[in-house]
Amino acid sequence: MSQARPSWTEYFMEITALVAQRSTCTRRRVGAVIVRDKRIISTGYNGVPAGLAHCLDIGCLREKMGIPSGERHELCRGLHAEQNAIIQAATHGVSVAGSVLYCTNMPCVICAKMIINAGIEEIYYGEGYADELSAGMLAEAGIPLIQVTGGGRPGADGA
Repeated sequence: MSQARPSWTEYFMEITALVAQRSTCTRRRVGAVIVRDKRIISTGYNGVPAGLAHCLDIGCLREKMGIPSGERHELCRGLHAEQNAIIQAATHGVSVAGSVLYCTNMPCVICAKMIINAGIEEIYYGEGYADELSAGMLAEAGIPLIQVTGGGRPGADGA
């Protein structure tokens, strides 16, 4: 008897959900996985820089200031999952050029700029994000942005 196996997209998207569980953000838990040749080369979740007090412990600066989601990213103690995944790869001397990013959420414009310059070639994401500039820049850079529906299956706009 053959057992149903998840597609590669389903597999990596499920892993992003697991990685997101490590998040210390009180607003949104996000996980990212960077893959090359069907091998994970780095993971990241959103949270503050190493050694600093977690938002789970001291509260959210953005909530205290009344900043809506998707605005004023610089007023946050945390790094995004995509940023942490890129930084982790760099810390260990692993290039992410030519890789694929899987993420629970669509990257914001700050992450999009990092993704473009890091040489990541394709993005699969779960939930949308209110950032039209990000989508536009990724399109201009020729980086496919593929939304994945429930169960890790690409939506109507992806393969």
